[in-house]
Amino acid sequence: MNTTLKLILGDQLNCRHSWFAQPSPDVVFVLMEVRQETDYVLHHAQKIIAIFAAMRDLARRLREAGHRVHYLAIDDADNRQSLPANLDYLLAHYAADAFAWQAPDEWRLDRQLADYAAGLGIETWMDDSEHFYAARHEAAGFFDGRAAWVMEPFYRHMRKRHGVLMGVGGAPAGGQWNFDHDNREAWPGLPWEPADARPRHDHSALWRTITAAGVRSFGAAQADDFRWPLNREEALQQLERFVQDALPNFGRYQDAMSLRAWRLFHSLLSFAMNSKMLDPRTVVERVEAAWRDGAVPLASAEGYIRQILGWREYVRGVYWQRMPGYDLLNAFGHNAPLPHWFWSGDTRMRCLATAIGQSLEHAHSHHINRLMVIGNFALLAGLSPQELHQWYLGIYIDAFEWVELPNTLGMSQYADGGLLATKPYVSSAAYIDRMSDYCKGCHYQKKQRTGERACPYNALYWDFFLRNEQRLGKNHRLGMVYQQLRRMSDIDKQALQEQAAATRAGLAGL
Repeated sequence: MNTTLKLILGDQLNCRHSWFAQPSPDVVFVLMEVRQETDYVLHHAQKIIAIFAAMRDLARRLREAGHRVHYLAIDDADNRQSLPANLDYLLAHYAADAFAWQAPDEWRLDRQLADYAAGLGIETWMDDSEHFYAARHEAAGFFDGRAAWVMEPFYRHMRKRHGVLMGVGGAPAGGQWNFDHDNREAWPGLPWEPADARPRHDHSALWRTITAAGVRSFGAAQADDFRWPLNREEALQQLERFVQDALPNFGRYQDAMSLRAWRLFHSLLSFAMNSKMLDPRTVVERVEAAWRDGAVPLASAEGYIRQILGWREYVRGVYWQRMPGYDLLNAFGHNAPLPHWFWSGDTRMRCLATAIGQSLEHAHSHHINRLMVIGNFALLAGLSPQELHQWYLGIYIDAFEWVELPNTLGMSQYADGGLLATKPYVSSAAYIDRMSDYCKGCHYQKKQRTGERACPYNALYWDFFLRNEQRLGKNHRLGMVYQQLRRMSDIDKQALQEQAAATRAGLAGL
């Protein structure tokens, strides 16, 4: 009997993929928990648990549907702990005469599997993951010949192409494409964030297996009360609760931050989508339907859909256009190591202690904490974008390189020199204070620029633009910043630079 081995990676958990339409005795589906994937960066404990638990759930469902499945657990005696070594073993074990895999979304795995397949003397092929709206290189084709890769025109192209939030005659719903201006309010404390309706699981036994196998991790495992979905059904339930309970307020407060409510009105669906147990079309269609039914404001629906149909598809296009090599870019030459408190949250800066603490506790923090608190500080302080990339890739449960790398090196750290972002996303304490309650009760004073208790963001902010005037001074989006600098006295600028230099020299003690 001819046998085809079909590999399913840990972020390819789409139970509705065409591969699974009909059981076949000639096909063996392979899933494997391997140290190659747990160890290439240091991962948050919840990320490892969630992926393994969801893989095991998919394997169970496939078996129950009549499919042949070979599952290599992390502690399996036959597990060689790498994709190529395990595939060698399994191809021989089943005397397989064909090997297939779904297109990986990370360049390293795409290259590894292509190289591996090229060395086999059997039939091989790669199928699509059947997940995204756009093909890998569709964005590159769209931007071909354009001076800059700005997301907005690509987002409008995707709206038109897929008929999302469109009105009569090709006009956008509501008469405008983007309601971002309406979605920048600080959260006043009410309405309160909805109850956390995510599923609860006890993965204590799985966690014991993972630790006994010697897998290193960081962050709180929370294995006995685990809140991330296992499968599409649980993800759909989470989507429905989000649409009903949180989406009406999502738009207004999507950029807000608070000590009192770490979730606020965010969906926390990114892990389910990035592991492919939930597809973006289902999410976008449900959100659009909620708006058309009058259940949510257009600004909320558009703001959420823009993150998926716009930004998510766009950064994937950037990733595949720029890899390999994008991960090595470092436009400012920043190389300071991450302070120890990135792994503990033990800093007197309340905003960073909160954002990092949430990340360590939940393996998640929403995009403004990631961009305008943690990423903002990293760029101003001159931290290595490569070290920061590995930290983001490890700590966040939804972080897979195709989406995390452009967000970190491009959007957050401007390490690509402006290929993705039109300006560095940095701020002084004023923005953080405006959008959060973090500054209240902080050890540091939000309005002070110099002195022992001055908020570190302030001097670092002005020093960053002084140090990089040659590169950034002609950026039209930064004209106001440089106008303010020109109005400062030389004495004031020198004081800011000295304060910033002392801050950078003493990062560990902040």
